[in-house]
Amino acid sequence: MTGDSFEAVFTHATIAIIVSDERGKIKSANQYAHTLFGYKEPEMTNINIDTLVPKDVSHRHEHLRSTFAANPQVRAMGHGRDLYAKRKDETVFPAEISLSYFRQAGDLFVVAYILDITFKKDAERALLEQKSRIEQLNAELEQKVVNRTRALMATLHQLEQSKDELAKALATERELGELKSRFVAMASHEFRTPLSAVMTSASLIEKYPESDQQDKRLRHIQRIKSSVNHLNDILEEFLSVGKLEEGRIDARWSLVDLPSLVQEATSDLQGILKMGQRIETNFDCIKPVLSDPSLLRKILVNILSNSIKYSAENQTIQLEVCCRESTMTILVKDNGIGISADDQKHLFERFFRAKNATNFEGTGLGLHIVAKYIEILKGRIDLTSQLGEGTTIIILLPYENHSIN
Repeated sequence: MTGDSFEAVFTHATIAIIVSDERGKIKSANQYAHTLFGYKEPEMTNINIDTLVPKDVSHRHEHLRSTFAANPQVRAMGHGRDLYAKRKDETVFPAEISLSYFRQAGDLFVVAYILDITFKKDAERALLEQKSRIEQLNAELEQKVVNRTRALMATLHQLEQSKDELAKALATERELGELKSRFVAMASHEFRTPLSAVMTSASLIEKYPESDQQDKRLRHIQRIKSSVNHLNDILEEFLSVGKLEEGRIDARWSLVDLPSLVQEATSDLQGILKMGQRIETNFDCIKPVLSDPSLLRKILVNILSNSIKYSAENQTIQLEVCCRESTMTILVKDNGIGISADDQKHLFERFFRAKNATNFEGTGLGLHIVAKYIEILKGRIDLTSQLGEGTTIIILLPYENHSIN
């Protein structure tokens, strides 16, 4: 093989080959070495071999190079360590490096054969990850066996506890029976009172046939109307609870003029105000808000009617409506009979009546319905109260004050 042939093998080898003197100065490098390290052909012969070593090991490399020069031998570098080489752009890659040497005119020359093993390392890493994954799957399988065993033991335990579960089911059934009994008792009482008033007033009207007794007839007619309205309210509450339980009530959003809505709600309540009672309103909402006017009106009427019912004569009920950023705050405050701390825990439950409210008419459904309406409007309700000192209810509702999207 001629010298030109050897030169062609050196130049076109698919492994980086770099020749340096014993001081480390690079004398020649093949094309693959230039491509691998990112140097142009003239650049590489102007640098030291130590330049191709990462900075954190360059000092140690100088010592190893001096040792090799003192006792040169053909060998692979690394001996169980990971080796890395550095490109011109300072990036580092894993490498396999072998050394050989030759002498020419008495001078020692070192030949380094450098192979980029990035793909090999990636494959090893993938293999390790796959091994780790298999170990994880085995661990998961073992855990599943443990879990299935535990589940079987739990099932056996549940079977052993079936008597207790049956007892609990019977207790729940009794609780439902008590709830039905409470409903029947409440409904019987609430319907009986207005129906008795209707019957009494209808009988008395017959006793006033003369034209000059019209005022007495009107008084009893008004009492009949009031009782019928009360019956309608009770039925409306029953129907509302049924619709809420079935999920048949949804918010219907539209722009609401709050002052007008509050005016309508308070006007509807004028007929049930006790002597000297009044509703004092305060607004801080300039623009119409996006909400459900029907649900909002029902919430206001229910809360305000409770304040009227449980407050004495000559009392003021405060209603404040404030709009800040994207939250509307409705505050209703009264100085009525108040609610005990124990009763407050159950106040939004169906058919619940506070202990100090048994002498007042009511179904125990109002606040339950209000809470559900507020939930539909994605808001929340907070209540603070003390016996004999009144109640404050704060309702927070999100809203938008721009056009409907």
